[in-house]
Amino acid sequence: MSNTNNLGRRRFLSTAAGLGAGLLVGKTAFAERFPGDPPEHFVVYQLNRAEPEYQTAILNSVSAMFGKYGDALAVAVVAFGPGVHILAKEPKREVDELLQQRVKNFASEFGVEFVACGNTMNSVGYTADDIFDFARIEEVGASALLEYQEKGYAYIAW
Repeated sequence: MSNTNNLGRRRFLSTAAGLGAGLLVGKTAFAERFPGDPPEHFVVYQLNRAEPEYQTAILNSVSAMFGKYGDALAVAVVAFGPGVHILAKEPKREVDELLQQRVKNFASEFGVEFVACGNTMNSVGYTADDIFDFARIEEVGASALLEYQEKGYAYIAW
């Protein structure tokens, strides 16, 4: 394994650890990977509640998955119902700023795909301009979950 790859992995683990509690600590099995290698694991999370403890649990799980699988992982998070507010630039209900920062970091640093439910947005009065630019809007959030599963993504909800 080259020194460049080791530095990249250390940077990755350091960055992942900075995303908050819940990162898997201990042995991880990173296979030899190169930039641009396609992911080997795919997961989509449902985020449909507003409670900070629930949203923290979802984001901690995402962090732990990256801690275990590194860049061999592709992650999507579909937000609908009360969960959609975490993707709003100016939420219409209280959202923990630290959680929003973690969402932004996951999108920019790890390529996590965030999807906002258009039906929920319409119900609460959001337009596309109200949602962070990194989030994709799907008319029906549940259909995004279905389509990710059809592409082979494992579905996680709690």
